[in-house]
Parts: sequence; structure tokens; C-alpha cells
Amino acid sequence: MNFTKSDDAVSEMVDYSIILSIILLATAIIVVAGVPMLEHMQETQHTDNIKQSFQVLAPNVNKVVFGNAPAQSVELKMYGGSLSVTRNNYINISMQVWNNSAGSSETVSFERKMGNIENDFQNTLISYENSGIWAKYSSGDSIMVAEPRFTYANNVLVIPDASISGSSSVSGSGLVRVTADAGRRSIESYQNVSQVSITVTSDYFEAWERYLNEHLEMATINVNETTQTVLAGKSYTENIDVYIIKAFMDVTID
Repeated sequence: MNFTKSDDAVSEMVDYSIILSIILLATAIIVVAGVPMLEHMQETQHTDNIKQSFQVLAPNVNKVVFGNAPAQSVELKMYGGSLSVTRNNYINISMQVWNNSAGSSETVSFERKMGNIENDFQNTLISYENSGIWAKYSSGDSIMVAEPRFTYANNVLVIPDASISGSSSVSGSGLVRVTADAGRRSIESYQNVSQVSITVTSDYFEAWERYLNEHLEMATINVNETTQTVLAGKSYTENIDVYIIKAFMDVTID
């Protein structure tokens, strides 16, 4: 057969074109869908690593809060984003305390700035705040990563008040060192307490609400999403003792 009149060459060219098209299409799918997926997986892994590093940070800083160490220093790895000390959160504790002299209950309350150590990575916040670890995602949802050190047992309620001061902030990638130095520390005690209310203003107020409900069995009294504030409280059938650990710390990041 005359080669110029053969269809074999045309068939081979068509097959080659089809195969090349399939390869290009597969490459395009990998680039368009696969690369963002890989980047998302990497970001998720970095976020998990940040949570784990804060789970190392928290017990060390808590040693300063509870008077077990004068200072603590922990290295954290950053994957971009920023790490800073912030001062835009508050805790208010209000109690009904029996006054023997007056023969009636009186209201005792005080408010403190808690402060926190906060990592902001890809619009996800991970924070050490008042002895616990909290996370807030880009969706606005917040969760508790590790419980704060509130305890209630045998009619005794212990509330930490870890007040962090400082203005350090760093951004980028690599290792940084967080140092917490103890300041003034005192314990305030109240006997014959019949009612306790706790107000928390925080980026993580929704997670705080769940914690107060589930772990301290306090009922939600009010939630203000605009000010990011939750108020919860509980009345006790038998009067309890309350101890508030007031610990001031200066935190630096370098």
C-alpha cells in the first residue's frame, strides 16, 4: 500500500494528541485542586503543632501562677503569623458572702484584666488565657483546648486570676522564647458564700460559656456577642468557701 495513502500515521497522531490532552488535563487538575489541598493540609498540621506547643507552654506558665516557680521560659516554633501579649480580656467575680456582723449577705466583687499569650496563624487564634488554652477559628467558633485550673470539690471553689502584663510581639517563622516572670501574688479567701457569678470578656467567650456550664455547673445568665461577654452563675444549697489566686506575671517574647 502507498504510504502517503495510509491512515496509520493519522491514527498515531490522533492517539498521541489524546494522550497528551489527558496528561495536560491531569496536570491541570493536580495544580488547581491538589496544590491548595496540600497547602491546606500543611496549614492544618502547623495549627496542630501550635496547639501542641501551647500544651507545653501552659503547665510551665501555671507553675508561676500557682507559686511553684519564680519564672519559666519556653521555646515555641512559629510557622508565620504572629505571637503577642494582649490585654483586651477581663474576668469579673461576684459573690454573695454572709456577714456575721451585719447578720446578712453582702455582695463582694472585683474585675481584673487577664491578658493572654496569643498566636495568630492563618486567621486561627491559639491562646493561653487564665491558666487554660483556647482556640478560635476563622468561622468565629471557639473551643477549649485545655481546661483552666478552676477547681470545685468538697464545698471549696478555687479560681485562678492569672493577670498577664507586657507588650511583646513577634512575627514570622522560626523559634521564639516566651518568658514569664512572677510579680505580686496573693490568695483571697471568702467563707460562707451562697452564690458565685463569673463574667468573662474574651475572644473565646463561647468556649468559656461551655466550660462554666459543663465543668462548674454554672447556668448562663447573659451572653453579649457584641462585647464578647458571658455571665454565668450558681447558687449553692450549702454555703461554700471560695479562694481566688491573684497572680501577676510579666511576659516577654523574643
